[in-house]
Amino acid sequence: MPSILPMAGNKRGVQLMLLLQLWTGVLTIAVLSLDEGVLTLKPQVQPPVDIPNPDPPVRRDVYYNGKIFDITHLIYPGMPKWGAPDGMGEVVTVTESMKSGSDCYVSEMKLPSHTGTHVDAPSHFFEEYYEKGYDTSTLNLKTLNGPALVVDVPRNSNITAEVMQNLRIPQGIGRVLFRTLNTDRKLMHQSEFHSDYVGIMKDGAEWIVDNTNIKLVGIDYLSIASYNDAVPTHQALLRSRKIVVVEGLNLDKVTAGIYDLHCLPIRVLGAEGTPTRCILMS
Repeated sequence: MPSILPMAGNKRGVQLMLLLQLWTGVLTIAVLSLDEGVLTLKPQVQPPVDIPNPDPPVRRDVYYNGKIFDITHLIYPGMPKWGAPDGMGEVVTVTESMKSGSDCYVSEMKLPSHTGTHVDAPSHFFEEYYEKGYDTSTLNLKTLNGPALVVDVPRNSNITAEVMQNLRIPQGIGRVLFRTLNTDRKLMHQSEFHSDYVGIMKDGAEWIVDNTNIKLVGIDYLSIASYNDAVPTHQALLRSRKIVVVEGLNLDKVTAGIYDLHCLPIRVLGAEGTPTRCILMS
Protein backbone atom coordinates (compact mmCIF):
# COMPACT_ATOMS: atom_id res chain seq x y z
CA MET A 1 0.00 0.00 0.00
CA PRO A 2 1.35 3.50 -0.79
CA SER A 3 2.29 5.51 2.30
CA ILE A 4 1.17 9.16 2.53
CA LEU A 5 3.48 11.69 4.16
CA PRO A 6 2.55 15.42 4.54
CA MET A 7 5.24 17.77 3.42
CA ALA A 8 5.51 21.50 3.21
CA GLY A 9 5.85 23.20 -0.14
CA ASN A 10 3.70 23.39 -3.20
CA LYS A 11 5.96 22.45 -6.09
CA ARG A 12 4.20 19.78 -8.09
CA GLY A 13 5.69 16.74 -9.76
CA VAL A 14 9.09 17.20 -8.12
CA GLN A 15 10.82 13.88 -7.63
CA LEU A 16 12.80 14.02 -4.40
CA MET A 17 14.62 10.70 -4.13
CA LEU A 18 14.89 7.02 -4.98
CA LEU A 19 14.49 4.61 -2.11
CA LEU A 20 15.53 0.95 -2.14
CA GLN A 21 13.07 -1.02 -0.08
CA LEU A 22 13.04 -4.70 0.91
CA TRP A 23 9.36 -5.59 0.92
CA THR A 24 8.17 -9.18 1.70
CA GLY A 25 11.46 -10.62 0.57
CA VAL A 26 11.40 -8.89 -2.83
CA LEU A 27 13.73 -6.06 -3.74
CA THR A 28 11.65 -3.10 -4.87
CA ILE A 29 12.35 0.41 -5.99
CA ALA A 30 10.24 3.13 -4.38
CA VAL A 31 9.79 6.57 -5.85
CA LEU A 32 8.99 9.58 -3.68
CA SER A 33 7.20 12.37 -5.52
CA LEU A 34 5.69 15.66 -4.38
CA ASP A 35 2.18 16.31 -5.56
CA GLU A 36 0.02 19.04 -4.03
CA GLY A 37 2.05 19.10 -0.86
CA VAL A 38 1.77 15.32 -0.29
CA LEU A 39 4.75 13.00 -0.48
CA THR A 40 3.72 9.65 -2.00
CA LEU A 41 5.73 6.41 -1.82
CA LYS A 42 5.18 4.27 -4.93
CA PRO A 43 6.84 0.80 -4.77
CA GLN A 44 7.90 -0.74 -8.09
CA VAL A 45 8.60 -4.50 -8.04
CA GLN A 46 11.57 -5.66 -10.10
CA PRO A 47 11.34 -8.90 -12.10
CA PRO A 48 13.33 -11.88 -10.72
CA VAL A 49 16.69 -12.59 -12.27
CA ASP A 50 16.99 -15.94 -14.08
CA ILE A 51 19.80 -18.03 -12.61
CA PRO A 52 21.30 -20.62 -14.98
CA ASN A 53 21.13 -24.22 -13.76
CA PRO A 54 24.68 -25.18 -12.73
CA ASP A 55 23.80 -28.89 -12.53
CA PRO A 56 21.81 -30.06 -15.58
CA PRO A 57 20.10 -33.47 -15.13
CA VAL A 58 22.14 -36.51 -16.07
CA ARG A 59 20.59 -39.78 -17.23
CA ARG A 60 22.91 -42.78 -17.11
CA ASP A 61 22.81 -46.44 -18.06
CA VAL A 62 25.82 -47.51 -15.99
CA TYR A 63 26.31 -46.85 -12.26
CA TYR A 64 28.72 -47.71 -9.45
CA ASN A 65 31.82 -48.06 -11.66
CA GLY A 66 30.17 -50.52 -14.02
CA LYS A 67 28.61 -52.74 -11.40
CA ILE A 68 25.01 -51.66 -12.05
CA PHE A 69 23.51 -51.52 -15.54
CA ASP A 70 20.12 -49.93 -16.13
CA ILE A 71 18.73 -52.07 -18.96
CA THR A 72 15.47 -50.10 -19.13
CA HIS A 73 14.90 -47.89 -22.14
CA LEU A 74 13.89 -44.30 -21.50
CA ILE A 75 10.26 -43.69 -22.50
CA TYR A 76 10.05 -40.66 -24.79
CA PRO A 77 8.07 -39.53 -27.87
CA GLY A 78 10.68 -40.70 -30.39
CA MET A 79 10.99 -44.29 -29.18
CA PRO A 80 9.58 -47.12 -31.33
CA LYS A 81 5.99 -48.28 -30.98
CA TRP A 82 4.71 -51.59 -32.26
CA GLY A 83 3.53 -51.22 -35.85
CA ALA A 84 3.94 -47.43 -35.94
CA PRO A 85 6.05 -45.73 -38.64
CA ASP A 86 6.79 -42.58 -36.64
CA GLY A 87 7.32 -43.67 -33.05
CA MET A 88 5.49 -43.33 -29.78
CA GLY A 89 4.32 -39.73 -29.92
CA GLU A 90 3.62 -37.58 -26.88
CA VAL A 91 3.59 -39.53 -23.65
CA VAL A 92 3.46 -36.87 -20.93
CA THR A 93 0.86 -34.09 -20.96
CA VAL A 94 1.07 -31.30 -18.38
CA THR A 95 -2.32 -30.67 -16.77
CA GLU A 96 -1.24 -28.16 -14.10
CA SER A 97 1.66 -25.75 -14.51
CA MET A 98 3.38 -23.32 -12.15
CA LYS A 99 3.80 -20.99 -15.13
CA SER A 100 0.01 -20.89 -15.32
CA GLY A 101 -0.41 -20.12 -11.65
CA SER A 102 -0.61 -23.61 -10.13
CA ASP A 103 1.24 -24.45 -6.93
CA CYS A 104 3.05 -27.35 -8.59
CA TYR A 105 3.40 -29.34 -11.79
CA VAL A 106 0.99 -32.23 -12.48
CA SER A 107 0.92 -34.36 -15.63
CA GLU A 108 -0.81 -37.33 -17.19
CA MET A 109 0.80 -40.21 -19.08
CA LYS A 110 -0.71 -42.01 -22.04
CA LEU A 111 1.09 -45.04 -23.44
CA PRO A 112 0.39 -48.58 -24.68
CA SER A 113 0.80 -51.38 -22.16
CA HIS A 114 3.65 -52.85 -24.23
CA THR A 115 5.79 -49.71 -24.24
CA GLY A 116 9.58 -49.80 -24.20
CA THR A 117 10.99 -52.25 -21.65
CA HIS A 118 7.99 -54.28 -20.49
CA VAL A 119 6.69 -57.66 -19.42
CA ASP A 120 4.03 -59.91 -20.94
CA ALA A 121 1.43 -61.69 -18.84
CA PRO A 122 -0.13 -65.08 -19.73
CA SER A 123 -3.33 -63.19 -20.57
CA HIS A 124 -1.59 -61.55 -23.54
CA PHE A 125 -2.24 -64.48 -25.89
CA PHE A 126 -4.82 -66.63 -24.09
CA GLU A 127 -8.50 -65.70 -23.78
CA GLU A 128 -8.98 -68.11 -20.87
CA TYR A 129 -6.16 -66.53 -18.89
CA TYR A 130 -7.45 -63.06 -19.64
CA GLU A 131 -10.91 -63.93 -18.33
CA LYS A 132 -9.43 -65.50 -15.19
CA GLY A 133 -7.28 -62.45 -14.43
CA TYR A 134 -3.75 -63.67 -15.08
CA ASP A 135 -2.44 -60.13 -15.58
CA THR A 136 1.04 -58.74 -14.94
CA SER A 137 0.29 -58.23 -11.24
CA THR A 138 0.23 -62.02 -10.88
CA LEU A 139 3.78 -62.53 -12.20
CA ASN A 140 6.19 -64.14 -9.75
CA LEU A 141 8.70 -61.63 -8.35
CA LYS A 142 11.05 -64.48 -7.50
CA THR A 143 11.22 -65.30 -11.20
CA LEU A 144 11.78 -61.65 -12.09
CA ASN A 145 14.71 -61.31 -9.69
CA GLY A 146 17.82 -63.48 -9.53
CA PRO A 147 20.85 -64.71 -11.48
CA ALA A 148 20.55 -64.29 -15.26
CA LEU A 149 22.70 -65.17 -18.23
CA VAL A 150 23.19 -62.64 -21.02
CA VAL A 151 24.01 -64.48 -24.26
CA ASP A 152 25.09 -63.22 -27.66
CA VAL A 153 23.21 -65.09 -30.37
CA PRO A 154 24.32 -65.53 -34.00
CA ARG A 155 23.67 -62.38 -36.03
CA ASN A 156 22.52 -64.15 -39.19
CA SER A 157 19.38 -65.87 -37.90
CA ASN A 158 16.30 -65.72 -35.76
CA ILE A 159 16.45 -67.82 -32.61
CA THR A 160 15.48 -71.31 -33.74
CA ALA A 161 15.68 -74.66 -31.98
CA GLU A 162 19.03 -75.24 -33.69
CA VAL A 163 20.36 -71.90 -32.43
CA MET A 164 19.18 -72.69 -28.90
CA GLN A 165 20.85 -76.08 -28.99
CA ASN A 166 24.13 -74.60 -30.26
CA LEU A 167 24.17 -71.96 -27.49
CA ARG A 168 24.67 -74.82 -25.01
CA ILE A 169 23.08 -72.99 -22.11
CA PRO A 170 23.82 -74.90 -18.87
CA GLN A 171 20.87 -76.71 -17.32
CA GLY A 172 21.05 -74.76 -14.08
CA ILE A 173 20.34 -71.42 -15.78
CA GLY A 174 16.85 -70.13 -15.03
CA ARG A 175 16.90 -66.69 -16.70
CA VAL A 176 18.30 -65.83 -20.14
CA LEU A 177 18.54 -62.45 -21.85
CA PHE A 178 19.22 -62.62 -25.60
CA ARG A 179 21.54 -59.95 -27.04
CA THR A 180 20.97 -59.96 -30.79
CA LEU A 181 21.43 -58.06 -34.02
CA ASN A 182 18.67 -55.76 -32.73
CA THR A 183 21.21 -54.17 -30.39
CA ASP A 184 23.82 -53.85 -33.14
CA ARG A 185 21.27 -52.12 -35.38
CA LYS A 186 20.12 -49.89 -32.48
CA LEU A 187 16.49 -50.66 -33.34
CA MET A 188 15.21 -49.47 -29.95
CA HIS A 189 16.72 -46.05 -30.67
CA GLN A 190 14.84 -45.63 -33.96
CA SER A 191 11.32 -44.21 -34.15
CA GLU A 192 10.24 -46.38 -37.06
CA PHE A 193 9.04 -49.88 -36.21
CA HIS A 194 11.08 -52.61 -37.93
CA SER A 195 9.36 -55.93 -38.56
CA ASP A 196 12.65 -57.59 -39.57
CA TYR A 197 13.91 -57.65 -35.99
CA VAL A 198 15.43 -60.81 -34.50
CA GLY A 199 13.15 -62.90 -32.30
CA ILE A 200 12.46 -66.45 -31.19
CA MET A 201 10.80 -68.77 -33.68
CA LYS A 202 8.09 -71.25 -32.67
CA ASP A 203 10.48 -74.21 -32.64
CA GLY A 204 12.98 -72.21 -30.58
CA ALA A 205 10.31 -71.46 -27.97
CA GLU A 206 9.23 -75.08 -27.86
CA TRP A 207 12.85 -76.17 -27.43
CA ILE A 208 13.19 -73.81 -24.43
CA VAL A 209 10.06 -75.27 -22.82
CA ASP A 210 10.96 -78.91 -23.49
CA ASN A 211 14.71 -78.92 -22.86
CA THR A 212 15.63 -76.29 -20.29
CA ASN A 213 14.82 -75.00 -16.81
CA ILE A 214 14.52 -71.42 -18.08
CA LYS A 215 11.70 -69.49 -16.39
CA LEU A 216 12.47 -66.01 -17.74
CA VAL A 217 13.40 -64.97 -21.27
CA GLY A 218 14.25 -61.45 -22.34
CA ILE A 219 15.19 -59.80 -25.61
CA ASP A 220 16.38 -56.47 -27.02
CA TYR A 221 13.36 -55.44 -29.10
CA LEU A 222 9.63 -55.00 -28.65
CA SER A 223 8.74 -58.68 -29.02
CA ILE A 224 10.32 -61.91 -27.81
CA ALA A 225 8.85 -63.61 -30.89
CA SER A 226 9.92 -63.18 -34.47
CA TYR A 227 7.42 -61.12 -36.45
CA ASN A 228 6.05 -64.04 -38.45
CA ASP A 229 5.83 -66.38 -35.46
CA ALA A 230 4.39 -63.90 -32.96
CA VAL A 231 1.36 -65.95 -31.92
CA PRO A 232 2.79 -69.51 -31.71
CA THR A 233 6.00 -68.38 -30.00
CA HIS A 234 4.18 -66.40 -27.31
CA GLN A 235 1.73 -69.22 -26.76
CA ALA A 236 4.50 -71.78 -26.38
CA LEU A 237 6.26 -69.63 -23.77
CA LEU A 238 3.21 -68.39 -21.85
CA ARG A 239 1.00 -71.48 -21.84
CA SER A 240 2.35 -72.93 -18.60
CA ARG A 241 2.15 -69.56 -16.80
CA LYS A 242 5.59 -70.35 -15.36
CA ILE A 243 7.76 -68.50 -17.88
CA VAL A 244 8.01 -64.70 -17.72
CA VAL A 245 8.65 -62.75 -20.92
CA VAL A 246 10.59 -59.45 -20.78
CA GLU A 247 10.83 -57.39 -23.96
CA GLY A 248 12.50 -54.19 -25.12
CA LEU A 249 15.66 -54.55 -23.02
CA ASN A 250 18.54 -52.10 -23.33
CA LEU A 251 21.64 -54.28 -23.69
CA ASP A 252 23.77 -51.68 -25.46
CA LYS A 253 26.47 -51.58 -22.79
CA VAL A 254 26.17 -55.11 -21.47
CA THR A 255 28.48 -57.95 -22.42
CA ALA A 256 27.74 -61.67 -22.25
CA GLY A 257 27.95 -63.20 -18.81
CA ILE A 258 26.21 -63.88 -15.51
CA TYR A 259 24.52 -61.01 -13.65
CA ASP A 260 21.96 -60.46 -10.94
CA LEU A 261 18.74 -59.39 -12.64
CA HIS A 262 16.13 -57.24 -10.92
CA CYS A 263 12.86 -56.44 -12.72
CA LEU A 264 9.89 -54.72 -11.07
CA PRO A 265 6.85 -54.32 -13.35
CA ILE A 266 4.19 -51.73 -12.60
CA ARG A 267 1.23 -53.37 -10.83
CA VAL A 268 -1.89 -52.69 -12.92
CA LEU A 269 -5.04 -54.72 -12.46
CA GLY A 270 -6.19 -56.30 -15.72
CA ALA A 271 -3.12 -55.36 -17.77
CA GLU A 272 -1.75 -58.06 -20.09
CA GLY A 273 1.50 -56.09 -20.32
CA THR A 274 3.12 -53.29 -18.32
CA PRO A 275 6.35 -51.29 -18.44
CA THR A 276 9.02 -52.46 -16.02
CA ARG A 277 12.27 -51.16 -14.58
CA CYS A 278 15.08 -53.68 -15.02
CA ILE A 279 18.68 -53.57 -13.87
CA LEU A 280 21.65 -55.93 -13.96
CA MET A 281 24.23 -56.06 -11.18
CA SER A 282 27.66 -57.59 -11.64
